[in-house]
Amino acid sequence: MKRLRDAFSGNRAIIGMIPVLLILTLSVILISRAVALAAPDQPIEFSHKKHSDAGLECLFCHSQAPRSDIAGIPSVKFCIECHQTIATESEQIQILQGYWDRQEPIPWVAVNDLPDHTYFSHQVHLSARVNCETCHGPVASMTQLKPLNTMDMGWCLACHLDQPEEKVAKLADCLACHQ
Repeated sequence: MKRLRDAFSGNRAIIGMIPVLLILTLSVILISRAVALAAPDQPIEFSHKKHSDAGLECLFCHSQAPRSDIAGIPSVKFCIECHQTIATESEQIQILQGYWDRQEPIPWVAVNDLPDHTYFSHQVHLSARVNCETCHGPVASMTQLKPLNTMDMGWCLACHLDQPEEKVAKLADCLACHQ
């Protein structure tokens, strides 16, 4: 009887640890997701909303996207061409002017960053009529850019599998994204 009691008390301790381990695991997952979806601090407080409200579309600044794998970040020269005359008194434009004067690139922090082992082409997606908002969310209304999707394999695959049946086999092939 003592043996049975000893065995049960040892198992009670293990069973008692299960809720603690579940809570810890859930906490790590939620914190990781919150960090992944947080807006990074940027060297200039750039507002996509202001630029969109002024009539600029995504491809005006990210002009490489239709013909390249990457959308591209505009150069300081590209930005300063407008901002030598527009909003020159703004503190943020003065920071931009400083980069121009020093001939330094702006050290933007990546907002949507895929793992190195993943192949993604903006050109392919735009050619397939996938609009920017599908992956990046309502950027035109954002004053501070932040990721709205984890852009992990499960997220991408869910979209690939939600395509017309004749395209699914090609889009679900590992080599579509892992070249």
